[in-house]
Amino acid sequence: MSAQAETTSGAAEQVVVRNGVSIDPTFAEAFPMKATRVLITAHNDIWARNAAVAMTGFATSVIACGCEAGIERMLSPDETPDGRPGVAVLLFSMSGKELAKQLERRVGQCVLTCPTTAVYAGLDDGEAVALGKNLRFFGDGWQISKMIDGKRYWRVPVMDGEFVAQETTAVMKAVGGGNLLLLARDTDAALAGAEAAVEAMRAVPGVIMPFPGGVVRSGSKVGSKYASLMASTNDAFCPALIPLAKKTELDAGTRCVMEIVIDGLTEADVSAAMRAGIEAIVARGGDAGVTRISAGNYGGKLGPFHFHLHKLLGAEASI
Repeated sequence: MSAQAETTSGAAEQVVVRNGVSIDPTFAEAFPMKATRVLITAHNDIWARNAAVAMTGFATSVIACGCEAGIERMLSPDETPDGRPGVAVLLFSMSGKELAKQLERRVGQCVLTCPTTAVYAGLDDGEAVALGKNLRFFGDGWQISKMIDGKRYWRVPVMDGEFVAQETTAVMKAVGGGNLLLLARDTDAALAGAEAAVEAMRAVPGVIMPFPGGVVRSGSKVGSKYASLMASTNDAFCPALIPLAKKTELDAGTRCVMEIVIDGLTEADVSAAMRAGIEAIVARGGDAGVTRISAGNYGGKLGPFHFHLHKLLGAEASI
């Protein structure tokens, strides 16, 4: 591993070491997305979570899933419009049109169907898209609406009572693809470090980590030797390819790499989550097995949001 790297400005920057963890002089490259937040409530938190888990299934990557989605946090009754337990869910996509399509399908199939649930807008400012506006037709003419403080809500009769849905929610500009790469001595250390980082990042509002458990082991690069693929394995970070790949970012002591991908409502939200993740790894120390933190980028060509790891830390650290 080189002790220096070129920044986007061309200046050489040294690796920073904190508590035995090396932090690369690099940046995570992220790109614009569209996002919305919805609030799901239910008779108790078990059924609110059941709906949210179903709604956010198969939503790890826009490459094949149509959207990226996840549970932002659980909500207490005093945080929800109807005074019941709830869940805040974030959904991200590359366009407002695709996001609206994914939102309607997922609410219709996973929230409307779930016992005792209701769904409300989690954002007020932005372009309005349908939430209950079209799902009301499931009521087969029995549905009714009510205006409260200038907002329309639909009441749809169902077998356990009624499904309440706010007519619209808002879509806003957002940021997708923030990331951290955790380089570890073995699988146990990599998983433990990733779990600690994700736990810290989940405390940050406005973000999700959309992959299973917040972690992805199949980190990718843009392009492939196969023309039909837009992305392929990130061979520079594959331990099995250390003696084979033309270029590797790993040394012989690195036997496992895990990536954490972050989507956020704002650039500041992604920054805060990445900082929390880095700090969680540093607090554990290099002796815990995650010895190095890096990030994925494409030289600034993928997206306009560049999250420099050293800037996130305020990098006056020991070298």
